[in-house]
Amino acid sequence: MQTTGAGNDIERATTLARKMVCDFGMSDALGPLSFGKKEEQIFLGREISQHRDYSEQTAQKIDEEVRRIVTDSYAKTSNLIKENLEALHQLAAALLEKETLDGKQIEEILVRVRRTEPSPA
Repeated sequence: MQTTGAGNDIERATTLARKMVCDFGMSDALGPLSFGKKEEQIFLGREISQHRDYSEQTAQKIDEEVRRIVTDSYAKTSNLIKENLEALHQLAAALLEKETLDGKQIEEILVRVRRTEPSPA
């Protein structure tokens, strides 16, 4: 279930995925290329604009890659949370009780949770 509080997270994830594809060349489908020239316009108070230097077909591929990255990441994250739900609950309970936890306290909780979980068949 998504809440409105997650809206900014989704926006930030989408922005990061677009930078991965367009700025950093981190796409197997599009290769190690940069898309969209950035131009500084000093007379406009150093406003940075982006010039589209690629075709509509490439724009669609970029959109597909961004969607794939975000949806794949969402699925991986959702699975991680489901697989570690008890640890998440224990950490949340400890944070409600103490407000802050250091690394040692977190590790103690995680070790305790691992000991009580049934081993995989």
